[in-house]
Amino acid sequence: MSGSFKLRSLQAACYRYPLTTPIVTSFGRMNDRPAVFVRVEDEDGAHGVGEVWCNFPAIGAEHRARLINEVLGPMLSGRAIAHPAEVFDYLCAATSVLALQAGEQGPFAQAIAGVDIALWDMFARRQNAPLWRLLGGASARMRAYASGINPDGCVATAEAAMQHGHRAFKLKIGFGGERDRDNLRALRALVGDDALAVDVNQGFSLGQALDQAPKLEEFGLMWLEEPLRADRPWSEWRTLRDRVSIPLAGGENLAGRDVFATALSEGILSVLQPDAAKWGGITGCLAVAREALARGRMYCPHFLGGGIGLLASAHLLAACNGGWLEVDCNDNPLREAFSGAVAEVKDGAIELSEASGLGIEPDLAGIAKYRTL
Repeated sequence: MSGSFKLRSLQAACYRYPLTTPIVTSFGRMNDRPAVFVRVEDEDGAHGVGEVWCNFPAIGAEHRARLINEVLGPMLSGRAIAHPAEVFDYLCAATSVLALQAGEQGPFAQAIAGVDIALWDMFARRQNAPLWRLLGGASARMRAYASGINPDGCVATAEAAMQHGHRAFKLKIGFGGERDRDNLRALRALVGDDALAVDVNQGFSLGQALDQAPKLEEFGLMWLEEPLRADRPWSEWRTLRDRVSIPLAGGENLAGRDVFATALSEGILSVLQPDAAKWGGITGCLAVAREALARGRMYCPHFLGGGIGLLASAHLLAACNGGWLEVDCNDNPLREAFSGAVAEVKDGAIELSEASGLGIEPDLAGIAKYRTL
């Protein structure tokens, strides 16, 4: 099937998986793993699935699902569509005043991103093509790294990730200089020369970053992720870049074409990490990724959520022949059951299939006990 099509339905559902071990960042804890999954269907019976970022605040997942079901769904019902990108632009424009009025730019952007992913999945299915190939990818194989390694029990977490095929790792830091460095020493002793990165989750002031970052150079890190708040002036980021040798990474908390264009023109971030379920979906992040690579930056999509968003991130990475795929290594059946080929990490790499769309038919009935909306 090709050409234009009309949407018949758009629905979002919310799920929560309780955690035995909370995920800890410099700014908070996750006591459960939420996921908002999106399903679209057209009048020909074709369908697609997507995912919305919804990790924080803890109560936010159900809200984002309602935005889709009660606001975006009625906007798109019966609408004729020729290409997913036109829907992305339409929804951004149609909700801009409402998002401003409600002070809800983030939740609306995240809801639109999830819808965009679902539409691209359906668009590729209609053409019987894997999404990564439809987007121009030449190879389905990519490197992956294990993220979500908390300061407590980091060695045990990394050991478990190694048993599952990982050969690259990212540690959360920002919990005190000595503790961070002790954890890095232990991890470097465990993984040897394998790739190792750190994530501050926006936890440092410029002064703290200037004090702590040089002390991390001995560990041979791939990158230093979000050492400063995403909204700090670029002059602060430039000062940090000029004082440390570790490449700076960021992007998960940037949103909007103009914002990413500025980030790229500043030339400060060596690693660009837009989150497709948080802003942009496939439409927005594909353009950012291609521009980043054209400027000699590394593109490594950020993602922390369920399996559908992770799979979408993998298709984006394969489409662009980018850098590394982030794979959370904490227990989460909402990720494990729906990440398709990404669940199979072999010698630090994964390879997508030739199945159409995202390559998965999620069994949502199998996780019904986790559903909250």
